[in-house]
Amino acid sequence: ITAIMTGEAYEQSARLARAIGPFPGYHDARASGVPKPVAKDNVASMLEVIELHRDAVREISDAKEFAHLKEEAAKVWDSAVELGKRCGYRNAQVTVLAPTGTISFLMDCDTTGIEPDIALVKYKLLAGGGMLKIVNQTIKPALEKLGYNSEEIERIVAHIDSFDTIEDVTDTDGSTISSGLKPEHLPVFDCAFKPFKGERSLNYLAHLRMMAAAQPFLSGAISKTVNMPEAATVDDIMNTYIEGWRLGLKSVAIYREGSKRSAPLNTRKTKDMGTVAAGADGGIPDAIGDDALQKRILELEQEVASLRSLVDQPVRHRMTDTRMSLTHKFEIAGHEGYITVGLYADGQPGELFITMSKEGSTIGGLMDTVGTLTSIALQYGVPLEGLVKKFAYQRFEPSGFTKNPDIRHATSIADYVFRWLGCQFIKGYKEATSPNRGQPDLPLKEIAEIEKKAVNRPVSDLARTAEKEVIDVITNHPAGDSESGRQNGNGNGHADRVTVALGSIFMGITCSVCGSDKVIRAGACGVCTDCGTSQGCS
Repeated sequence: ITAIMTGEAYEQSARLARAIGPFPGYHDARASGVPKPVAKDNVASMLEVIELHRDAVREISDAKEFAHLKEEAAKVWDSAVELGKRCGYRNAQVTVLAPTGTISFLMDCDTTGIEPDIALVKYKLLAGGGMLKIVNQTIKPALEKLGYNSEEIERIVAHIDSFDTIEDVTDTDGSTISSGLKPEHLPVFDCAFKPFKGERSLNYLAHLRMMAAAQPFLSGAISKTVNMPEAATVDDIMNTYIEGWRLGLKSVAIYREGSKRSAPLNTRKTKDMGTVAAGADGGIPDAIGDDALQKRILELEQEVASLRSLVDQPVRHRMTDTRMSLTHKFEIAGHEGYITVGLYADGQPGELFITMSKEGSTIGGLMDTVGTLTSIALQYGVPLEGLVKKFAYQRFEPSGFTKNPDIRHATSIADYVFRWLGCQFIKGYKEATSPNRGQPDLPLKEIAEIEKKAVNRPVSDLARTAEKEVIDVITNHPAGDSESGRQNGNGNGHADRVTVALGSIFMGITCSVCGSDKVIRAGACGVCTDCGTSQGCS
């Protein structure tokens, strides 16, 4: 069937190539991205692959029941080869084989792909809870084929339904319960896993041989899990891969029984399947009393409540003894301080220290408390966004202007600390709150250049204003008076007097916003004459 399927696909691909051309790399090997391919095209290589597929049909074993299918497969592949030689192929690959999963059982299939059945009786966990008991539906037809009558078949099927195996089982008193199957027929019903109450199973190499029978008639690989027994060793697994390579398989996936705590398919009922209790042999008792059931339900409810209380408890993620940190100096209205943030390995904050310059002060103790509370909150998983949203813009003294261009004014030290944390560690916070945001450039840079040239002119180019009367700022007389002219014989007396006058007004500090040193005293405050920013009051 696989040979016919892939042969028909390649034949149709050749018909498509006749209409719209072959795949890009068929006539030009460089289409695959290789700058210097071995051959200029893939025509010969592609035809060789198709011919290998065709030749593999002859290797299919002869069987009277399937002779017509083998004959049809040979015709299909001959046609695919001949048509491909004339037209090429639109597709380099046409088939792969994937497992069907649970939907295979809805289609009345006994396995999910090219594989031996896991067991004659298996239990499947359902995604919504509960389980499904699945019995192989080919047992009755197989027994009929082997010559058993209806009475014998019913006895064997009842034995399988009771003990989940077709083998003879030993009763609790030591006696043997016969299934009614002849010993020589036992290999016919061997499966991938050993039944819970049985001893027989297929060797894991049987999986590989089943896959190898179909691989020559597939373009790609087979997605199939090779189920290995729990006793499989490292060498067994290594040999499985090697044997798969020798058989020409393109992929092999391995599952060792018992390697997962819970598997989708099992050969017996277990606690993991939502059962109430397991018997002494690990299976499920056939019946359980109402009192025992209610008692078990109560125990499970108490256990769930206990586990929920453990899960709900907060977990503190302490920082390592040695960690990176970030330190920031700040000043608010003359109050200096330092912010130190300890960082986790991923760069996220985990602790906060706030140090004020005045040791032992009330504000210093308050900031120590804020830092400790913030550190504990961060280590217990409180989002930094929540802390910033809660403590930013808290209003209490000291407050005032800062030297941070992103935080021009702070309503309190706590406000400054948490807004600074937001700017450093919360994505987009700085862009959303900084006063420097949204400052577009001038539409015409030439305007700024013209203004700059107009201001920064040489002294010789400046307009003379001798005809205008200039008043001396010190003597309050015209600058040309002989009295003022006698102040300095070299002609610079006026400039010197202006410097002296202005020097007595400037406070000798720099502006926290623009950096200018032209800060004058206005009452008890300082004001920058360049940008107009108040520097706080003393």
